[in-house]
Amino acid sequence: MGSNNLSTAAVVFIVFLILKLTDVIDWSWWWVTSPLWLPIVFGLALIFVVLMIALISIAINERNVD
Repeated sequence: MGSNNLSTAAVVFIVFLILKLTDVIDWSWWWVTSPLWLPIVFGLALIFVVLMIALISIAINERNVD
């Protein structure tokens, strides 16, 4: 038995693609492909926020030491 695992983002992308190609929706290609790139953008944003919090924390700790 084979296991076919498609992520939710891939399934949503395929649905959006079919709807776009059959002219059911008139969305920009940016929105049609958004299920593929939005998780990456959110992940990068999360990493950025964590790094900013860490840098601020380090700066505050160094300031308190002096």
